Amino acid sequence: MFRLIKGIFIGAAIFAVALATVWAALALWYRLPFETLGRGVLAGGFGLLGVAVIAGLFRRRALRALTTFALALAAVILWWSTLTPPADRNWSPDVARQVTGTVEGDILTLENVRNFAWETPEDFAEAWETRSYDLAKLQSTDLFMSYWAGPQMAHMIVSFGFEGGDHIAWSVEVRRQLGGGFSPIADLFKSNTLVLIAADERDLVGTRTNARGEDVQLFRIGVSPDTGRDLLLKYVEAANSLAARPQWYNSLTTNCTTVVMALIRSFADEVPLDWRVLANGYLPEFAWEQGVLDQSRSVEDLRALGSITPIAQAHGVGPDYSAMIREGVPSPAQ
Repeated sequence: MFRLIKGIFIGAAIFAVALATVWAALALWYRLPFETLGRGVLAGGFGLLGVAVIAGLFRRRALRALTTFALALAAVILWWSTLTPPADRNWSPDVARQVTGTVEGDILTLENVRNFAWETPEDFAEAWETRSYDLAKLQSTDLFMSYWAGPQMAHMIVSFGFEGGDHIAWSVEVRRQLGGGFSPIADLFKSNTLVLIAADERDLVGTRTNARGEDVQLFRIGVSPDTGRDLLLKYVEAANSLAARPQWYNSLTTNCTTVVMALIRSFADEVPLDWRVLANGYLPEFAWEQGVLDQSRSVEDLRALGSITPIAQAHGVGPDYSAMIREGVPSPAQ
C-alpha cells in the first residue's frame, strides 16, 4: 500500500512539474523582452530545471527538488502577473481603432466603424466612419463562419440587419502590431491584445470571400429582434469596455467564439457548455441542436446553401453585396 501511494504521488508530481515546466518555458520564450539568445537561454534553463526536478523525484532529495522548483515557478508567476495589455502600440492598420458606441433612445451611434476596400490582404484603402442605426428597425441576426484552417477551425462573425438593407458586422480579433501576425501558440502567452471590430459587410466579410478566398458560410439565425438587440448592445458594451481597459487575446480562452458565447450567456438562459465552442468549425451543428437554425434542413444542406464565397467572387464586392450573398440562403422563418 505504501508503494502504491508513493507511486501515485510521484506520478502526479511528474505530471504537475512537466506541465508547469512547459508553460513557464514557453512564457519566458514568448514574453521576455530580450533578444532570441537571451530568451532561449532562460527558457531552456527552466526546461532543464524541470527535467532535473523530475529526475530528483526518484531520489531521497525529492522534497528539496520540489521546493526549488516551486520557488522558481513562483518567480515566473510573479513576473507574469506584472504583464499588462498595452493601450497604445504601432497597430496594424486594420485593427488600429477600437469601435465604441452610444445609445440615445433607439438610436445607436458607432464611432470607428471600419469600411476598408480590399484588393488583396495587403492592398486596401482605409476608411473609418461614424454610423447610426435605429434599433427599433433591427430585423435579423446572421452568423458567418470563415474557414481558414480546415473544418475544425473557423473565424466567427455576427452581423445585424436593419430595415432598408443596412448591416453591421462584428468580429473579435487579434490586435496585431504592424508587421505582426496570428500565432495560436504565441497568443496563449500574452503576445497580443483583443479588439472588437464593427464593420461594413463588404469589408469584414468581403475581405474573406474575395481578397483572401476563404470558405465563408452564412447561417441565418432564428432569434427575435429583441434578442438580436440584446446581443448587439452587449457587443457595444464589450467594445466600450475594451476601449477603456485593454485585454489580452488568448487563442484558447478569449477568442472570436468564446467572447461571443460569454456575451450570449450574459443575457440568455440555458446556453450549455460544449466542446464545439473550442473546435468552433463545428459551431453550426451546435447552433442547429439549439434550434436557432432552420430545422427543416440538415446542417449539411445549410452549409451548402450558405456557402457564399463562389457567388461573392463571381459578382464582386459591390453596393449590393449584403443582399447578393443572402440570395437562396434559408432562414428558420422560411
